[in-house]
Amino acid sequence: MSPKKRQRGRHLMILDTNVLMHDPSCLFRFQEHDVFIPMIVLEELDNNKRGHSEVARNARQASRFMEELVQGASRQEIEKGLPLPALNDTDSAGGRLFFQTRTLNYDLPRDLPSNLPDNTILATVLALQTTNPDRMVVLVSKDINLRVKAAALGIQAEDYRDDQVLDDLSLLTTGQVTLPEEFWERNGKNLTSWQKDGKTFYKINGPDVEKWYTNTFVHDGKDNSLEAIVRHIDKQEATIEVCTNYRSSHHNVWGINARNREQNFALNMLMDPAIDFVSLLGNAGTGKTLLTLAAGLAQVLDERRYQEIIMTRATVPMGEDIGFLPGTEEEKMVPWMGALMDNLEVLASNDGGSWGRAATNDLLRNRIKIHSMNFMRGRTFLNKYVIIDEAQNLTSKQMKALITRAGPGTKMVVLGNVGQIDTPYLTETTSGLTYVVDRFKAWEHSGHITLRSGERSRLADYAAEAL
Repeated sequence: MSPKKRQRGRHLMILDTNVLMHDPSCLFRFQEHDVFIPMIVLEELDNNKRGHSEVARNARQASRFMEELVQGASRQEIEKGLPLPALNDTDSAGGRLFFQTRTLNYDLPRDLPSNLPDNTILATVLALQTTNPDRMVVLVSKDINLRVKAAALGIQAEDYRDDQVLDDLSLLTTGQVTLPEEFWERNGKNLTSWQKDGKTFYKINGPDVEKWYTNTFVHDGKDNSLEAIVRHIDKQEATIEVCTNYRSSHHNVWGINARNREQNFALNMLMDPAIDFVSLLGNAGTGKTLLTLAAGLAQVLDERRYQEIIMTRATVPMGEDIGFLPGTEEEKMVPWMGALMDNLEVLASNDGGSWGRAATNDLLRNRIKIHSMNFMRGRTFLNKYVIIDEAQNLTSKQMKALITRAGPGTKMVVLGNVGQIDTPYLTETTSGLTYVVDRFKAWEHSGHITLRSGERSRLADYAAEAL
């Protein structure tokens, strides 16, 4: 349940273990409502606190939060409920935290054995409904099956959605705006243009530009017409710059040309030193990795803008895990980097002849480093071109931990497809990729584009549409 939606009366929110392990700060996010922690939840937190995984870290942090609240309190104070402090200066918790201090019995149907943790939680909720007939008792869980069982028993159960970035994925910015036919009539009265450093700029005044963001791409939807990037916004005045046409053979990037409008926009962002953070979102075969690698190689080898390329990704398998892998950190990551190898083959063949392939292989050994996310904490990347692949499988906290590694002169590029999430409890609207796209959309040194057209093969295009 989203604690941002205030409801009449003070509800009693019973938290499942997975909610605390997903977001330890959830204790403070229910505003005026009370929070209840069943004893079985504390047992499950204790069983999951060991290890170095994100789940184990969250379990330990949730336990620390509860210890701080309980510290110094008497048994009577715990039974009456501990006041929940505000999470920050803008939030007002107002509710109280209750722990299960006595046995709460309720006879479940015979098909639900009471020795299972989920069923014990259900029995606790039903007992609380009986002892609190004047209050709304709500079970909050990330477990879909538990919510279904709860509904069958007449329990109100809801998902924890405080980490939900948007109500619907369709609200996520695409990074581009198609100008309506009457746009220039409403906004082009005081139009001015000039050239600087070989670039063409236009200054537009009108009511439509107020909704734009810096580094948004604008076009009129027609072929061979205006394609520009917004460079500055000041209320109803916008400065736009005509994009470089990377579809032309005169402007290829490491032998790669854009095949459609979105790919052209992507290359304009990837090659722009003023944009420190780039996010590319799109289905399989839209060219995210190929364009990013081509831009990285061009800026590392030809322009010497960055020292090297660093590539990492979430190691979440699509099928069954193949187990432990031998070798060093980089050797362990190689099986996860098939996309890197496949695209390097394309870039080597575009460079022409055996010399081009040898040069690309040399870059792979010397200029492209493959790192695991497990060892990123505490690091700082200076003058690096960092690629985070398969970012849809990262949580918002993991994404923050990675992006904050960037030092001076570093460019971060995150790639992903929110339609291919393999991490439990993450959805399209709670993925770390969706989170950063939405939070960075108004920053003047970031850019985003959603790639729509598949360019892999006619077989892949048909499979993506028909299957």
